[in-house]
Amino acid sequence: MNRILLSTNGSRLARAECNADGQWSVEFLLEGAMVSCLSVDPHNRNVVYAGTQGSGVLRSADGGRTWKSAGLAGHVVKSLAVSPGQPDTIYAGTRPALLFVSRDKGAHWEEVSAFRRIFSRRFWFSPAEPPFIGYVQGIALSPTDPSVIVAGIEAGAVVRSTDRGTTWQDHRKGALRDCHSIQFHATNGDWVYEGGGTGAGAAFSRDAGNTWTQMRQGLDRHYGWAAAADPACPDVMYASVSPGPMKAHSRDDAQAYIFRSMGGGPWKKLSGGLPQPLSYMPYALLTDRARPGHLYAGLSSGDVWHTADYGDHWQQLPVNLGSIFTAMIML
Repeated sequence: MNRILLSTNGSRLARAECNADGQWSVEFLLEGAMVSCLSVDPHNRNVVYAGTQGSGVLRSADGGRTWKSAGLAGHVVKSLAVSPGQPDTIYAGTRPALLFVSRDKGAHWEEVSAFRRIFSRRFWFSPAEPPFIGYVQGIALSPTDPSVIVAGIEAGAVVRSTDRGTTWQDHRKGALRDCHSIQFHATNGDWVYEGGGTGAGAAFSRDAGNTWTQMRQGLDRHYGWAAAADPACPDVMYASVSPGPMKAHSRDDAQAYIFRSMGGGPWKKLSGGLPQPLSYMPYALLTDRARPGHLYAGLSSGDVWHTADYGDHWQQLPVNLGSIFTAMIML
């Protein structure tokens, strides 16, 4: 089976492809573009969007081989999401914290103006990068209801709209204020998952992002980044967690683990071949909609690990993406 991995790689994009014989090839693209986020079109898996640190949105129609501008030039785009329920519709979150939408594959964009009127935004502040203002780190779109949008701010809040952005519900109770990643379940519109740097480090919602639960049992560290869930079982959840930001973003001392919770049970550290602890932060956790039980972990070192049995046993893939910071997708 051919697999393609795309990842942010500092100032460039890494593209790795595995052919039918299991041989991997890696190339580095968009040198100097400063790619910050990636999103694949669920209606056409060859179409990929990339957000950049000042050059707006880029679009590829050939699985990430070649790229063209797709609008928002001059904007720092920190998050992207392609609607599973509305073909050709893309949402983009920026720094400063604004939200934009395109309904024609990025040819034209308009600001979601009501997003500016969220009350809590006056307290949004991020120490992550100059000029230290909050930004939209994650956008989650419901797989079953195109009206529902959940957005996570680094750092500040998780906010929610149930009318395609016309109005917004402010910080949702129980969600992590320092959002690092947020996503809906692949098919179940009730479940949403968040990884973040506050509270327990991971949180989940069972009512489409309205209320959230932080389950701490089994966690011995609390700076989370990636969160994911099995495509067939929404209550099989994964999270990557480190003791703190200095460790997580260190060169080789992340002291991180990948945790799993099943059926509402406590978090469990996953081993089965994984280094214990992981010296490099797992910035990406990917599940495969077509293969329940499969999970890919992309580490800051560029290494990629894979499990086919819900994390009980792992193998390192024979490929290195140079580094992964802070997003990886699979086509």
